[in-house]
Amino acid sequence: MPRTNTRSAHQALQKAAPVFAALGDETRLSLVAVLCAGGAFSIAQLTHGTDITRQAVTKHLQVLADAGLVRDLKQGRERLWEFEPSRLDEARRSLESIAGQWDRALARLKSTLERS
Repeated sequence: MPRTNTRSAHQALQKAAPVFAALGDETRLSLVAVLCAGGAFSIAQLTHGTDITRQAVTKHLQVLADAGLVRDLKQGRERLWEFEPSRLDEARRSLESIAGQWDRALARLKSTLERS
């Protein structure tokens, strides 16, 4: 039976998986980078100066919203989009947990090899 910390790490990764999947697309990653710069942006602002259509940006933003990375705000008749950092922080903590597991495994290997 897996140890409790391994089980909780696995659960954290399952929860973070949609974030990693959403960020796996270059367009969505670019949108997150723009939104991370701060502020809330309309679809028109996000598509200005790009070759991507408003419809495509809307679909990408919906994927990011489903993953909890962005949220929309109604401002009059306009919909603005902004970055939601909490889900990215959760994903970062998941990666740090994996890194910690690797560090511990490598330390055990090193210790074993040094005893030989």
